[in-house]
Amino acid sequence: MTGRETATLAGGCFWCLEAMFTELLGVEKVESGYSGGAAPDPTYEEVSTGTSGYAEVVQIAFDPQAISFRDLLHVFFSMHDPTTLNRQGADVGSQYRSAVFYHGEKQKRVAEELIAELEKERIWEEPVVTEVTPFRSFYKAEEHHQHFLASNPSQPYCRAVISPKLAKFRERYRDKLEH
Repeated sequence: MTGRETATLAGGCFWCLEAMFTELLGVEKVESGYSGGAAPDPTYEEVSTGTSGYAEVVQIAFDPQAISFRDLLHVFFSMHDPTTLNRQGADVGSQYRSAVFYHGEKQKRVAEELIAELEKERIWEEPVVTEVTPFRSFYKAEEHHQHFLASNPSQPYCRAVISPKLAKFRERYRDKLEH
């Protein structure tokens, strides 16, 4: 499709983010993977050490005529805690950091402006620690990490963590979901 854009976001476990962004109107494709490190072709095991420099990310292909990058970021910031450094809930390590890997100066500007607005609104008691950094590379995660919730709905992590987050997301954004 002409006009498709890409967003690359890190906000903790990629399984949670993938499950949510997949359901949004205007989102055409979501892949779980890794970004932010230097060594080529990282594996889940390498990223899981927290020493690779990579973060678990989702790479989102979207139609900006249907959903803006700013709207994607609003969802992103509302569905994870951007004030905890290298942590989301029980997931701890730099691979779980909050980051926007921007594709171009426009995305950088939108991310920085939105973070400034959220800080001014004092949405959270602590300051936002989300990195806004240039996109360099994306490595798709191993196939068994793609569509994890859909493939593993009874897995304990899915039931205890992803499903409750997804239910909250669906309630909050029901007017922006694929039907």
